[in-house]
Formats: sequence, structure tokens, C-alpha cells
Amino acid sequence: MKAVNLYLSLGSNLGDRESNIAQATMALAINFEISDIQSSSYYDSDPLYNIDQPNFLNSVVKCKTTLKPFDVLDVIRKVETMLGRAKVRMKNQPRIIDIDILFHDDAIIETEELTIPHPMLSVRKFVLIPFAELEPNFKIPHSQITINDLIKHCPDKTRVMTHYMDTQA
Repeated sequence: MKAVNLYLSLGSNLGDRESNIAQATMALAINFEISDIQSSSYYDSDPLYNIDQPNFLNSVVKCKTTLKPFDVLDVIRKVETMLGRAKVRMKNQPRIIDIDILFHDDAIIETEELTIPHPMLSVRKFVLIPFAELEPNFKIPHSQITINDLIKHCPDKTRVMTHYMDTQA
């Protein structure tokens, strides 16, 4: 099988958020069927639905994979578990790590377990802004809509700002 483009969203709002996202990205790179990983900058963002929790740190990664979408989901779950995310997940609660599949080539999948493209993509600035850093003219599969179009029409009014890491020793 030829390698296809895969786009993932990573987020964390518990513990060392930078380390959580970096470790998740490295763990994905260790999987020999996920390669050529490019990461956006990290972005600080306000929580979107449950605002009574710490701010999130988010990034988007673009990579290549020969894995099928459900196999990617299995890898993601293993990485999340490895980093300490509970198997039972309450929606919109604080988390050590959250990894979502945004796009897997031009796949369109709608099952109870997995929906691609990610169904909430167009209403989440914390995903769209880092995505646009990597691929501003990316077209949503089977449409002429770009990521920049989605940003222009995004109803999300939360704050999403570039995160500057503390490099002082």
C-alpha cells in the first residue's frame, strides 16, 4: 500500500502540556508505518465547551502512513494510553493527551467509532489555526473548501495564540 497523507490534532491541558504533546508526536514517529512527521507550532487555547478547566495546548501534525484509518485509530489509542489517558473518557473534560484524526488522505468514513474528516473540524479554531500553519490552502476532500475558508467562517470565538516555550535554563 502506498503512503498517504494523514493529519492529526493533538491537545493537552493537564500536567506538562508541552511534554505531553512532544511525547505523543515522538511515539507516533516510532511507529514504523507513520513517517515524515511535520508539526505545527504549539498553540494556547481557551477550553471550548467546558470552560471550567485549564487552558489547552494544541498542535496539528501532518505525516505519511501506510496504515488504514482504523489501524491509525488503534495506534492513537495505544499512544494515548501509554501517556496516561484513561480508557473511559468523559467528553470535554481535562486530559493529559487527546489525539484526533482530522484527515486520512481523501477518506470519508462515518461509523460510531470513527468519523473522517473530523466532524467538529470546522467549528474549532484550535484545530484550524495550527492546520493553516502547515497547509493554508488545503482543500477539504471532495469539496473546494479550504482550511482558510473554514477559519473565515468559524463560529468559535475562543482565544487561540501561538505558545512560546520557556527556553530559559
